[in-house]
Amino acid sequence: MTVFPVAVAAFLALSTLVAGGRDFAGDNGLRLPSEASRFFRPGGADEDGTDGDSVGTRWAVLLAGSNGYWNYRHQELADICHAYQLMKQGGLKDENIIVFMYDDIANNEENPRPGIIINKPYGDDVYAGVPKDYTGEDVTVDNFFAVILGNKTALKGGSGKVVDSGPNDHIFIYYSDHGGPGVLGMPTYPYLYANDLIEVLKKKHASDTYKSLVFYLEACESGSIFEGLLPEGLNIYATTASNAEESSWGTYCPGEIPGPPPEYETCLGDLYSVAWMEDSDVHNLRTETLRQQYELVKKRTANDNFAYGSHVMQYGEISLNKENLFLYIGTNPANDNYTYVDDNSLRLPSKAVNQRDADLIHFWDKFRKAREGSPRKAEAQKQFLEALSHRTHIDRAIKLIGRLLFGIKEGSKVLKTVRPAGQPLVDDWDCLKTLVRTFEAQCGSLSQYGMKHMRSIANICNAGIRKEEMAEASAQACVTIPDGPWSSLAKGFSA
Repeated sequence: MTVFPVAVAAFLALSTLVAGGRDFAGDNGLRLPSEASRFFRPGGADEDGTDGDSVGTRWAVLLAGSNGYWNYRHQELADICHAYQLMKQGGLKDENIIVFMYDDIANNEENPRPGIIINKPYGDDVYAGVPKDYTGEDVTVDNFFAVILGNKTALKGGSGKVVDSGPNDHIFIYYSDHGGPGVLGMPTYPYLYANDLIEVLKKKHASDTYKSLVFYLEACESGSIFEGLLPEGLNIYATTASNAEESSWGTYCPGEIPGPPPEYETCLGDLYSVAWMEDSDVHNLRTETLRQQYELVKKRTANDNFAYGSHVMQYGEISLNKENLFLYIGTNPANDNYTYVDDNSLRLPSKAVNQRDADLIHFWDKFRKAREGSPRKAEAQKQFLEALSHRTHIDRAIKLIGRLLFGIKEGSKVLKTVRPAGQPLVDDWDCLKTLVRTFEAQCGSLSQYGMKHMRSIANICNAGIRKEEMAEASAQACVTIPDGPWSSLAKGFSA
């Protein structure tokens, strides 16, 4: 294994950094790879599931597309369980809320409070009562699509709940996970590709089974899922944590102010997700519009200078943002006297963590807190090194493939090309998926980190490279593959 010594050297270098890196509650520091490039009411709904302010039923689909304790923030925490609690407080019934989550966090041995999940420092438990409709290996792209379309016969496993909506109903979809250009992660394979999601949304519209649909999306490069793909006329309004070219950010992480309780060695939330949910926690959503929340979330997620933040975007039927949030997620009656104000009191974070570095944050914090010579310290070091080894391998492989296909001078230019705003990532999505599988067959899984290179592979497609050429270049670039879990193809291909 040729890349592991490089990772060891990187680990040793990182472990000696004190000044100039991130501060971790003392004199231990870690400079992350991404930093190098930094520049409605309960009882308010009628018995039939409708309410006095609208016709039809509210539906919510909540999906966490990851697993592993280092992805705490995506799963039962801020990104899914908090959202469920909001829906319940807003008056939605469990029969109309469908939850996808791997469900390996609450009782994970790493969780300092077994059976309890918090979404902010010293926050209340948000795990209690959350329905487990689709968990573990049932959290799949096919099941997600079947739920949206109301197609029970297409389901494999799970509770069987689907969005059995009618023409007057309102649907809210919230998806939180790692992502990359044109792709969203899942805890199972394959991943979700943008063109497939858009086709499902078009089918849902063609079936005349909703009045309007709102989609909130937390992921890196999440704007690329809708950019140039989501047309007007579907009565769908979407907002994303980032534009088509940048990462999204974790928050309430070790070393931040405010940060998690010291026994937590992981980020507790995502910046965009925390922003929209903490806003919804405290305001009367009968009077707050989607646009008002969008503007507030955009400001908080940008964190003023984008050094620790991203550009929140909106797509689709923009005119829908004039509607009140109440129409989709209800409102907590305790907030009746708290209306939206432009300059609200929600606190901006002191820092944030690039989504792709959150696993390193966990492994590092676990390592530095573990007793010297303990099995836990050795395990944390191994996890850190495996993650770095995988990153080094994927980054080098993609770079070398670009040079092999297009030459030393043009390779980097082709791989980094970004299409003008309004254009989709790739012309031929089948080509993209084919080349992803071709790469992985020779170089191992892209995994959650490797999704960042999806634009490079899309550009290879756009340049007319055939499968056979990609296979030859990949074989030359990947003489060896790290033997850690990140590169393993045991669960299949990501496309």
